[in-house]
Amino acid sequence: MRRRLINSTLAVVLVVIAVFGISLVIVETRTIESSAQESVDSEAVRLVSIVDSRLLGGERVSAPVLNNQITPNRYARIEMPGEAPVEVGTRPSGDVIEATERGEEGETVVVQEPASTVSGEIGRTLLIILAVALLAVVAAVLLAVRQARRLTAPLTDLAETAERLGSGDPRPRHRRYGVPELDRVADVLDASAERIGRMLTAERRLAADASHQLRTPLTALTMRLEEITATDDPATVKDEASIALGQVERLTDVVQRLLTNSRDPHSGSAVGFDLDEVVKQQIEEWRPAYRNAGRIIVGSGRKGLRAVGTPGAVAQVLATLIENSLMHGAGPVAIRTRVTGNQVVVEVTDEGRGVPPDLGSRVFERTVSGRNSTGLGLAVARDLAEADGGRLELLQQRPPVFALFLSREAVQPDEITSSG
Repeated sequence: MRRRLINSTLAVVLVVIAVFGISLVIVETRTIESSAQESVDSEAVRLVSIVDSRLLGGERVSAPVLNNQITPNRYARIEMPGEAPVEVGTRPSGDVIEATERGEEGETVVVQEPASTVSGEIGRTLLIILAVALLAVVAAVLLAVRQARRLTAPLTDLAETAERLGSGDPRPRHRRYGVPELDRVADVLDASAERIGRMLTAERRLAADASHQLRTPLTALTMRLEEITATDDPATVKDEASIALGQVERLTDVVQRLLTNSRDPHSGSAVGFDLDEVVKQQIEEWRPAYRNAGRIIVGSGRKGLRAVGTPGAVAQVLATLIENSLMHGAGPVAIRTRVTGNQVVVEVTDEGRGVPPDLGSRVFERTVSGRNSTGLGLAVARDLAEADGGRLELLQQRPPVFALFLSREAVQPDEITSSG
């Protein structure tokens, strides 16, 4: 492309130089020839007037007298009646420019100039025109090279940007080139890069969320299957299998919830549900794991509460909090339900060291962890809570108290304490 730009620019300049150069040469040649003829005519008129004045005064007309009155390199011949012709200068050979004038005393003056003088002046003019044309060509080449670089360098850069996008690097470069059309292409590529970046981020986030959120239900399901394999009692096997099937359904709900949030984070599926059932189900699922760790999990607070949300998402949030207490906490884990205003609150607390002071509310940020974990659990749990209009907060750092706030569907009976 660069060569084409240079060649096209140079071709345009050469055509312009050819058209105007030839026209200029013709005009200048005619001007020089006309000027030379007018000069010779003027010289002939001047010599006639000199000869007339001398003849009228009775003075002698001779070559020495007129020698200083004629331009060098010119020849003059004066013919007077009854006298020999007077010649001034050297008569030129070849082509000449000639002027003839007649005086009042009957004399004739002929002035000649070699045509080579005019040819030499025309040649010098042509050299000047050629020199100017050459400079114009050089300037055009330099300008074409500069313009070609200005256009091809951005195109090369844009091609590299497109190649980077194709290779999976979606970072926008935010480069502009001062050419509206190229800047428009750069804007489109940057916008595409940002969209691709958001899509890749969403894909990675979905993969990370899925791997983390599926781990807890699969762990619970594994514990149930281990219970089945460890017993020979048909009734126990039947009970554990029923619980396992329920966990499979919740696992399916978690997968569906993750996919829904990945498509539209604001598309909630909140409904009214019995909060006691979700809390009881989580306590039953996690009791074997706590028993194996030499710890207990208990539930307390107000009973018969109905909340607005997605039961599967609420169960997943509670499972995340319970698992965190199992992994990072100590002592008994208490799940307490209460009412505040038009909201129901589920608090999860234990007797461990809690959240380090330097983390605070940052504990809900992705990749932030105080115990060498992935840092995704609480972040995903907060996203799940907010998707249904609720919120997940850290009420107290030591001992840790996490609270899940949900909209209340109806006022229910008084608080009753129970433990498991």
